[in-house]
Amino acid sequence: MKRFVTTLFLLISISVFGNGVGIIDATNGTYLHLAKSDVEVNVESQIAITKATHWLVNTQSSFVNVKYGFPLGEGASAIDLRWRANGQWFQADVNEQPSDTTLPGSGGTIDQGLVSHLGTTPLYFDIPDTVFSGDTLVVELSYVELLPYSFGKVNYLFRNNYTLLQNSNVDRQSFFFTLNSPRSINVIQLQSGHTLSHLTNNGNLAEIGTRDDETAADEDYAIEYELDQNQLGLFGFSTLIPDTTLPDNLGGFFTFIAEPDPTSTATIDKVFTLIIDRSGSMTGDKIVQARNAATFIVNNLNAGDRFNIVDFASNVTAFNSEHVDFNATTQQQALNYIGQINANGGTNISGAFDVAMPQFGAANNSTANIVIFFTDGRANGGISNTQALLAHIQQLQNQTSAEVGIFTFGIGSNVNTQLLTLMASQNGGLSEFLGNDELFSRITEFYLRIRNPVLLNTQISFNPSVISEVYPDPLPNLYKGQQMIVSGRYQTAQPVTVTLSGSAFGQPVSYDYNLNLATTEQTNYSFLTKVWAKSKIEHLLVDYFSLDPNDPQAQIIQDEIIFLSLAYRVISPFTGFSGGTPVGIEDDELVGGQATLSGDFELLGNYPNPFNPTTQIRLKINAAYVGPVKIAIYNTLGQLVRTLTLNVNGPGQYEIEWDGRLANGEIAASGTYVYVVEANNTVLAGRMVLIK
Repeated sequence: MKRFVTTLFLLISISVFGNGVGIIDATNGTYLHLAKSDVEVNVESQIAITKATHWLVNTQSSFVNVKYGFPLGEGASAIDLRWRANGQWFQADVNEQPSDTTLPGSGGTIDQGLVSHLGTTPLYFDIPDTVFSGDTLVVELSYVELLPYSFGKVNYLFRNNYTLLQNSNVDRQSFFFTLNSPRSINVIQLQSGHTLSHLTNNGNLAEIGTRDDETAADEDYAIEYELDQNQLGLFGFSTLIPDTTLPDNLGGFFTFIAEPDPTSTATIDKVFTLIIDRSGSMTGDKIVQARNAATFIVNNLNAGDRFNIVDFASNVTAFNSEHVDFNATTQQQALNYIGQINANGGTNISGAFDVAMPQFGAANNSTANIVIFFTDGRANGGISNTQALLAHIQQLQNQTSAEVGIFTFGIGSNVNTQLLTLMASQNGGLSEFLGNDELFSRITEFYLRIRNPVLLNTQISFNPSVISEVYPDPLPNLYKGQQMIVSGRYQTAQPVTVTLSGSAFGQPVSYDYNLNLATTEQTNYSFLTKVWAKSKIEHLLVDYFSLDPNDPQAQIIQDEIIFLSLAYRVISPFTGFSGGTPVGIEDDELVGGQATLSGDFELLGNYPNPFNPTTQIRLKINAAYVGPVKIAIYNTLGQLVRTLTLNVNGPGQYEIEWDGRLANGEIAASGTYVYVVEANNTVLAGRMVLIK
C-alpha cells in the first residue's frame, strides 16, 4: 500500500479570527456589551502568537451566566485562556473532555448574526462565575497559527468587525503587531483603515500599532508584509528547556522553515484533474463560483501540463476520456465545457473517482499528479459508506502506476468531514472546509500555491542523527514560492546538517542546509513547544481518523493526543478549557491581563517535574515576612484536591513536599496538576505533571 502524507504544514489557508462574544441567550441574540478590545500579536517569521483580550459588560438588569465564544479559525490552536472576575484572574484548565458546544438560550433557531460571526470552528468556554448587573468580565485568549505565505508575501487577519452583534461604540480598540524575521522585511503595511499610532521597520524587526477610542468595531485588522525573495534557504529556531519542566527527557525543540529558490529551480510538469460537484445542492451562487474557479485554473495551467475536468451529480461526465495536453485549443474547449455545467441531481462521489483515477494510469512519478475535489454534500449515490468509499478510492489509487495527490474541499456545513479529511491525508493531499461564499477565492488561491511543483517524494535526514519526533511525517512535496515548515525534538545540542532530498523530472535532487541547535533555553522561542505539540497532535489525528473509533488502537492514539494536549496546553478535538485556577490580582486597566505580583515572593517551581511519587514545591522569600504560606493543589477539572501549609521565617529559600496523595489519603491519578501559592496577599501558580 502506498504511503502519503497531508500537507498541513505547507499549505495553510487564511484563517479568520475575531472578537470574542459573551453569550447570554443565543436564540434571542442577547450578549454582553463589548466595551474594550486589545489584540497583541507576536510573529517569528510566519509563526504567530495572538493574545486577544476583551472587556465585556453586563448591561442587563440582573445577574447572568455567560458562555464565551471565539471564532477560532482553521489551522489555529488555542494555547491559553484566562478571565478576570471580582478583581481576580483565573486561568482555565485543560480538561480531558471536548468543549461543550451547547449554546445558552430559550431554544429554537440560533441568532444568525452569531452563527456568521463565530464561523465553522468556534471555541467555547463556560465562564464559571456569575456576572452581576453592571459588572465587567475580562477574557484573554491566546492561540498559535502559521500564517499564509506565497512568494515572499505573508498575511495576517483578525476579524475585528463586530457589527453583526453590536452597533454601539466600543470604548477602546487597540492592536499591536510585532514581527521578527531573519529575512529582511522589505515592506509591511496596515491594510485596514484603523488609526495608525505606531509603525517602524528596521529590516528585521517591524512593529505596527493602532488605537481607536469611542468608535464602532466595524473594520478588521489586516497586515501584509513582504520578505526579501533573495534570502532563501533554511531558517531555524530552537530552544533547550530543562527536562524537569517537561513530560519527557527530550529537552530540545526546533522548527525550521525551508524554501526553494523560485528563480533557479525548474518546474515539474503536472497531470491534473479537477472534480466538480454539480449536485442539486450546488444550485445558485455555489455553482457559479465553481465554474469561475474551474475557469481560473484552466487559464493558469502551464505549458507541458496535462489536464481533465470531471463533474458529477447522480451521473458522471468528463471533459475528455483522458488527460489532454494544455494548449490554446484544449484551453478554449475546456472553457466552453465549463460554461455549460449546471447543478441538478444527487451526489455520486465514488462514480466521480471511478472516472477520474484510472486516467492517471498513463502518468508516472516524474510528474506531479494532482486531483482537486470539491463537494458541498454527502455521498447518496454509488458507494455511500465512509470506510467503504475510502477503501474504494485507495484501491483505485493502488491500481495507478503513479502516486496521485488528492486535495479535498468541503463547502458549507453538510459535508462528511471525516471522509474528506481521510481522503486527503491517505492520498498525499490537504483537506479544507469553506463557507458557501468562499469557494472561488479559496480554491483559486490554493491552486496558485501548487501550480509549480519543484521537488517530489521529499525525504529528510540529519547528520549527526540527534534529531527525533519530526513532523510532518512523511514530508509533503515542495512547490515554487512556497515553504516547508518542519518541527522536531533533540536532546544533544550541536550543529546539524539538514538534507532535503527527492526527485525532479525523474532524477534525484537534494538540498543541504546548516541548522544550529540552541544549547540553552531561549525564552523568546518558548512558543516552539506549542508548535511541536500541535504538529504531533495533527499527525496522530490522521492515524486516529483512519480507524474505527471503537478500535483499541484508536483509543491508544486518543489517549496520547489527550496526554500531549494536557502536558503542552494545546487544545485538541478531545480536550477543552474548563474550570479555573487563581493566578493573580490585577488592575482592570492592564493591557492583556498581566498580573501584578509582589517582588517579595518568587515561585521557583517544583522538582522533579514530571514526578513519581513525590515532588518538592520551592519558594523564595525576599522580604521580612514571617507566617504561613498556603499551597492549594487543583486537578484539571479545577477541583481542589489537597492543601498544604508551609511556615516561613523571613528571607530565604523554602520547599515543601507533595507526596502525590489527595486530601483523603488516596494516591492521585496521573495527569497535570496546578499548585497555587498564597502568601501575604500575593498569589503565584505553577504546573506539575504526575506520571506513573
